[in-house]
Amino acid sequence: MRTIGVIGLGNMGRGMALSLRRRGFAVIGYDPAPAARAASAADGVAVAEGPRALWQACEAVVLSLPTPDVVEAVLLGSDGPLHGAKSGPDGKADLLVIDTSTSHPDVTRRIAAALEPAGIALVDAPVSGGPKGAHAATLTMVIGGSDAAVARAEPVLAAMSATRVHVGGVGAGHVTKLANNLLCAAHLITAAEAVRMARDAGVDPERLLAGINAGSGRSGVTQVNFPTWVLNGAFDSGFTMTLMRKDVRLAEALIGALDLDLPLSAEVGRLWRDSAATAPDDADFNAIVKLQLA
Repeated sequence: MRTIGVIGLGNMGRGMALSLRRRGFAVIGYDPAPAARAASAADGVAVAEGPRALWQACEAVVLSLPTPDVVEAVLLGSDGPLHGAKSGPDGKADLLVIDTSTSHPDVTRRIAAALEPAGIALVDAPVSGGPKGAHAATLTMVIGGSDAAVARAEPVLAAMSATRVHVGGVGAGHVTKLANNLLCAAHLITAAEAVRMARDAGVDPERLLAGINAGSGRSGVTQVNFPTWVLNGAFDSGFTMTLMRKDVRLAEALIGALDLDLPLSAEVGRLWRDSAATAPDDADFNAIVKLQLA
C-alpha cells in the first residue's frame, strides 16, 4: 500500500497528508476549498481536482471532514467510491477508507454496510491531538473496524499517530471519541469552577493545578489545556467552539438515540449551547472556561 488519498485538507487533513508523505507514501489530496488545495500543493502534496481521481489511484483514502453529513455525501454521493473506485478481477473494489473525522456511529455503520458489498472496507479512526499532532504525527486514534481491516490500515495509521487503540467493530471508534469529547467538554467546565473557587479563596491557579495534578482530581484538561492555552491567555489550540459544540451535539444525539437519562451530560450540553455570547463559534474551544473565570 503505497498511494494514499486524503480528502479534507484543512488544519488536520493537511498535517496528516504531510505526515504520510514524510513516511514515504505517495499522497494525493483533495479539498473543495481552493485555498486549502493551494496550501497543500505549496507543501508539495499532489492535489486532485475531485475525489474520483483518488478512488481510482489510491489503495486507501483518509477522510478528515467536518460533519457526518459531509462524510456521507463524500462516500455515498455521486462522486463517491461506489461510482469511482477501480475494480479488481472479481469485479469488486479493493479499497480501504479511513475516516478520521468525528462522526455519529450510526452514520458510520450505515455507510460501512453500503460500501461492504462493493469490496470497500471502512475503518473509523477519529483523532485527538489537534493540528500540531497531525503535523507531528503524534495523534491519538481510537479505532473501529474489523480485525482484518484495522490490520490492513495499520501502516497508514502508524504514519499519522503515536497512540492507537482498537476499541471494537465499525462505529466503535466514533462512540469512543464522542465519549472522550463529552468528558473533555465537562472537564473544562468543572476545572474552571474549581479554579474559580480556589482563586477566590486565595490560592494561586498555577499552584492549585500543581496540587490537583498530583492528586486524583487531575485530567487532561488540568494537565494540558489549562497550562497550555488557558492560564497564559493563549486560547490558540486550533480547535474551535464550533467543532466542540458539534461534538457535544453528536454525543447528545447518541444519548437520545439510546433513550438514556444522563442529567449531568444534559447540563453540559446546555452550558455549551448557551455559551455563544461569551465564546462565539470561531473562538478557541477552551474559551468555554470564561463563563466561570470572567
